[in-house]
Amino acid sequence: MGLPKFNYVAPETVQEACQILEKLGGQAKVMAGGTDLLIKMKHGALRPKTIVGLRKIKELRKISFRKNQGLFIGAMALLEEVASHPKVKKLYPAVAYAASQTATVQIRNMGTVVGNICNAAPSADNIPSLMAFGAELIIASPNGERRILLENFFKGPGEVNLNRGELVKGVLVPPPPEGSGVSYQFISQRSKVDIAAVCVAAMVVIDKGRTRDVKIVLGAVAPTPIRALEAEGLLRGKKLADRSIQKAAEQASQEARPITDMRATSEYRRLMVAVLTKRALLEARQMALAS
Repeated sequence: MGLPKFNYVAPETVQEACQILEKLGGQAKVMAGGTDLLIKMKHGALRPKTIVGLRKIKELRKISFRKNQGLFIGAMALLEEVASHPKVKKLYPAVAYAASQTATVQIRNMGTVVGNICNAAPSADNIPSLMAFGAELIIASPNGERRILLENFFKGPGEVNLNRGELVKGVLVPPPPEGSGVSYQFISQRSKVDIAAVCVAAMVVIDKGRTRDVKIVLGAVAPTPIRALEAEGLLRGKKLADRSIQKAAEQASQEARPITDMRATSEYRRLMVAVLTKRALLEARQMALAS
């Protein structure tokens, strides 16, 4: 099936893009890399009358780090650029790893991290590690900007918290806390380039031998990526011993809400949540103690 007919506009500023989106409403769709959008259009899942391309907006290609603000990944920063960026690899290795494991080389050289987020797939590789870091999205509109925690951005599969005229300008990731470690783990049922059947990210902050903070993020096991809050509660304020990690991993599997589909059964997914959560917490602990 070929692509349906559509108009294409290429604004040169964020403000211009937002004004177009406000005017056209649901008739328009934003295109960054296009690796998700064009496939959905080809299969008839989306039929926008206008595509608003962001390629001419130079500020959206930026990847930058400031010690007091953290990491900024612009909406047009490619997956491959994030995966290979020296600062990302050094300070946010789980974010770089997740980007490097997304789909194929060809897609990583076309697709963007923000596009992967906005596609709002529960199995998206780049969301769990960013959520574990407490990332925020910077959302532009004709009237200015607002910020929203990444974990509050998703309303359901393919559904996000964006109003008419708004677009995601980029993602802002706080500076890594002292004594912290973040790990991303995933498993795909059929091949390394298949969509993750289960993915987990864990962040721990260890201070004076105890877990000052912890986040456990589960992907592909609920309608949206979710925090395993009860599992986190088992670890917060305590020593991060192997036995505690095992209990938290088992609790995380109980907080998952998996389904059975072509990639995995719900039972398999629940089991893998426990396995991957344990791996993520062990690796995050090792990184935190070494930092």
